[in-house]
Amino acid sequence: MAPGFQQAVIKVENEKDFAELRGAIDRVFSVPELEKFLRALKKKDVGVRDFDAVLAGGFIEAADAQLGQAGKTARGLWERLPLSDQGQMREFYLLRLEQVDVKWRSKFATVYRVL
Repeated sequence: MAPGFQQAVIKVENEKDFAELRGAIDRVFSVPELEKFLRALKKKDVGVRDFDAVLAGGFIEAADAQLGQAGKTARGLWERLPLSDQGQMREFYLLRLEQVDVKWRSKFATVYRVL
């Protein structure tokens, strides 16, 4: 029997900024911040899967008090990441948005629409 597919582990190069951005993404997809984040996307008609627009619009730092209070932006952290780290971060973001509970996804169906 052939072994199942295993994704290769790629070492994160810029661990500090990667961890900071990953933490912010985790927090905006957690219940207290999730509604604020999704409402802001809905108000500006931005799809949650459009990561570039989410970064450009400042939606992550607007919903995450910790990142906002530190005076940092998600886009700024993103831009300091090398391409390999950016690829992993984009994958992480897309994974987190798919893990959102179905009740929230239904409530914000327009934000979750396929682009």
